[in-house]
Amino acid sequence: MNSINIDCRQQKPPIRTEPPTKALAESLPKATQSHDHPAKPNNNTNASLFFVGTATTILEWEGFRLMTDPNFLHAGDHVHLGPGVTGTRQTNPAVNLEDLPHIDAVLLSHYHADHFDEKVEESLRRDLPIITTPHAKDHLANKGGDSFTNVQALDFWDSLRVNFTTSKQSTDSNLKPQIQITGMPGTHVPPGPLAVANDLLGAVPPTNGWIVELGYTSPSSSDSSSSVDSDKGYRIYISGDTLMFDDIHRIPEKYSSHTGKPIDLMLIHLGGTTIPSPKVPILMVTMDAKQGIEMMRLIGADVTIPIHYDDYDVFLSPLSDFKKAVSEAGLDKKVVYLDRGEEYRFEVKK
Repeated sequence: MNSINIDCRQQKPPIRTEPPTKALAESLPKATQSHDHPAKPNNNTNASLFFVGTATTILEWEGFRLMTDPNFLHAGDHVHLGPGVTGTRQTNPAVNLEDLPHIDAVLLSHYHADHFDEKVEESLRRDLPIITTPHAKDHLANKGGDSFTNVQALDFWDSLRVNFTTSKQSTDSNLKPQIQITGMPGTHVPPGPLAVANDLLGAVPPTNGWIVELGYTSPSSSDSSSSVDSDKGYRIYISGDTLMFDDIHRIPEKYSSHTGKPIDLMLIHLGGTTIPSPKVPILMVTMDAKQGIEMMRLIGADVTIPIHYDDYDVFLSPLSDFKKAVSEAGLDKKVVYLDRGEEYRFEVKK
């Protein structure tokens, strides 16, 4: 298993500013509302997930910040989503790109402008660690003299260990925090002739989901194959922009309460994204409410948070559809709804 080492004490700005135009923010904006487990409130939370908007979230734990799918465009801005297909942003992010505090790494599900917009691509500092798909790495690491220099590619089921040093020390000096990230199956295009055509044309990029495992290990541990225990740590599944397809069913074969690796939190990309537009819905490329419920039942996560559902004008299935389906399925106690600027707090057990 490959690994990367990150020193969180080097508080670099996430964007390249030479010389710096203003002081680096020390923290994210105060969340407009904090949520915890919908059925089991916990006073011992030590980690949080801040919802910026669309698929952009920021995970904070033990002084480490991991940002997913950075998109910081504003209402009225446009993105290119494929040949002849554009999307217009309908909302504003909860924080502006230039106002971000230090970010330690980026987790990018795929190279699509509503997940990695042109402003982000131009502005992010070039040595910022980015974990992504092989396709996205080909684009980001091969930009000539302006390439990103620390891009790590994970294909389906490949894993990467993140070892990090932080000025914030665990209360137990015999433990050190560690993150393991594993690529999960995902597809933007349903299997069949359209998928074959897309492979030839490269119209819609390949996409990953992720398993992010947070846990503590002994500083003297040399077992590179160790993973988060079922009764310790915390396991997050991020669906990415996928549809339901056969390979998704392999996930609970490896990660579930039956295997001793239960999923604590699922971030599910919804919206029923359609191209070329909801008015001409020729092809759906992300899950709608019906598939979202199917995914919830398949994965069996303790808590699900829907994201990626209303920030652009390409969504056919609004969040209200999912809320209705959740209630009809009797799953209300399994879902937390975050608005932009809100956070979910949870505990990574030791």
